[in-house]
Amino acid sequence: ASMAPSIRFSPATRSLFDEPLAIAVQGLGPRQQVTLRTSLRDEKGELFQASARYQAGDDGELDLARCPALPGGSFSGLEPMGLLWALQPQRPFWRLVKRDVQSPFLLQLEVFEGHGKPPGRLLAQAQHERAFLRDGVRRVPVREGRIRATLFLPPGNGPFPGIIDLYGTGGGLPEYRACLLANYGFAVLALAYYSYEDLPKEMKEFHLEYFEEAVNYMLQHTQVKGPGIGLLGISKGGDLCTSMASFLKGITATALINGSVANVGAVLRYKDITIPPLNINLKRIKVSKSGIADIFDTLNNPLEGPDQQSFIPLEKAECRFLFIVGQDDRNWKSEFFAVEGSKRLQAHGKEKPEIVCYPGAGHYIEPPFFPMCAASMHLLVGKPVVWGGEPKAHCEAQIDAWQQIQAFFRKHL
Repeated sequence: ASMAPSIRFSPATRSLFDEPLAIAVQGLGPRQQVTLRTSLRDEKGELFQASARYQAGDDGELDLARCPALPGGSFSGLEPMGLLWALQPQRPFWRLVKRDVQSPFLLQLEVFEGHGKPPGRLLAQAQHERAFLRDGVRRVPVREGRIRATLFLPPGNGPFPGIIDLYGTGGGLPEYRACLLANYGFAVLALAYYSYEDLPKEMKEFHLEYFEEAVNYMLQHTQVKGPGIGLLGISKGGDLCTSMASFLKGITATALINGSVANVGAVLRYKDITIPPLNINLKRIKVSKSGIADIFDTLNNPLEGPDQQSFIPLEKAECRFLFIVGQDDRNWKSEFFAVEGSKRLQAHGKEKPEIVCYPGAGHYIEPPFFPMCAASMHLLVGKPVVWGGEPKAHCEAQIDAWQQIQAFFRKHL
């Protein structure tokens, strides 16, 4: 008698979200055709799903590390992590983010008979927790002076290399990247800068003094190893990090994920300095038949005319730079920004920055295994915009970029 099919995960019940997860099914019939489906609900209750068609081996074993997915599902080919990176929301224009890092995402896997639509009989199911907070990592809410932030401290005795982590347009206080980074031995401060608690509601103007307070908080913290700290920013967070590195003391390494080297979206002030935002021309937005906007060409060129005033004087920075670039970023010209930033640094006799380019990667290069979001609502545009990227290439870029960022901070902090 054959045993009932069963699912085997490794790690068995719980893993960190950015760690690979091995998936296998045993007890199937020889060369049996099955459909595997993963489901995950975010904290707003929105459902993400992916499915793939497989055929078991002669021994009734199906190991996703050895068996390619057959055409007809969310992906095909040998993709051991495909059932995670191919997750797509049932609700259009919805991006997967983690709001509460203290609870895991619950991943559900179901095995169905055959390759039909809808799938056949349910043969096996299992659940697995994808966690964010490693055991022993401390999550410390920070409300010192004006700072609104969360500090993540690794287990054990510090001091640890310190990093300030900034997200982009959308505001609030996303903690998941900072939290995952702290799992690897960094003290990371996720810093809110607008649309959170008593911070400004809108992106009108930012004062660098606020960010300076956060830098000083980190530099003075007993668990943070000096003499300087690192900055990590994506999108709008990237140009804020560039401005911080250019004007504030105590910054040793700055990593930008699809960031801009021109000030974007809001006036920036520091003491008696004012940097205007790059001008935008909304007539250059292209809207598709399905109502999705492509905003790639809306920003003016920071090398021309009055827009040169928006170029951040990054040659003043006393730090090393890393540019992570998605070459299919449709939000703005990340590769152009990285290249022009590099030219400006070298023109002033500064060290050439590291630039890592990823073909087929879009705007939101997140920690590994976050599914690519092709398009979602942009708060400043008021409609969904296309972010760019091809799912598999984007997934591979996220895995590599995560390693590059950690290696960069280990080397320079």
